[in-house]
Amino acid sequence: MVVVDGLFISNSYLLTGKDFQNLLLWKPRVGEAYTVCNAERKFFRARVTKLKSDKAEIFVFEGPCESVESDLTITLLQAIPEKERMELIIQKVTELGVSSIIPFKSKCSISIEERDAKQKKSHKWGEIALKAAKQCRRASIPQVHPYCNFADAVHATAQCDLKILFWENEKDTDLKKTILNVKDLGLNNIAVMIGPEGGFEDAEITGAREAGFITVGIGQRILRTETAAIVTVGLIQYELGNLG
Repeated sequence: MVVVDGLFISNSYLLTGKDFQNLLLWKPRVGEAYTVCNAERKFFRARVTKLKSDKAEIFVFEGPCESVESDLTITLLQAIPEKERMELIIQKVTELGVSSIIPFKSKCSISIEERDAKQKKSHKWGEIALKAAKQCRRASIPQVHPYCNFADAVHATAQCDLKILFWENEKDTDLKKTILNVKDLGLNNIAVMIGPEGGFEDAEITGAREAGFITVGIGQRILRTETAAIVTVGLIQYELGNLG
């Protein structure tokens, strides 16, 4: 996120040091517009007018705007699906405001080696997140973490306040009920785990529950993994975040 002291419309600002390094994460070009914010988290649109090797100049032309970043920190843990579904998931959950994405291998999912053997695209996942963040005018780019195994994915959520695992066999607890139960608790660091279309194995469900995950269902229909990821993140943002 590019944070600049002050910020007033129709003013130019010189970015150096950390501010400039944050801008570089967006792979900027002269003439492109980006969402920037000040220390009070008021958001503005600014255009890059000059770009050097160690500094840049931006011109603020719009703002302050409604917050484009949710107060929620949502981490999506996604079992790698086949074909181009991972690319779709990254694009759409970026638009929905996730903070980070952790691709992982579950017992019933393909590995990243199998995925790339058919169509090598995993090296572009960060670029897909960047392009989606630009398109929807976000102020921050979700981090696409390195591929890992199931246990490491679960361990990565140790500091999360709420951990949700979407499981098609869960009949007693649904997503809506879970969200309503925590709505007034002020939880803002949330992990969402989505499995492959083959589902999770019982040992994985047990391990996730022992790590604090709540297994939830989302109705009677069986959803594709990409649908489950997009819908779950969208509903959480709608009820607890800044969507809607």
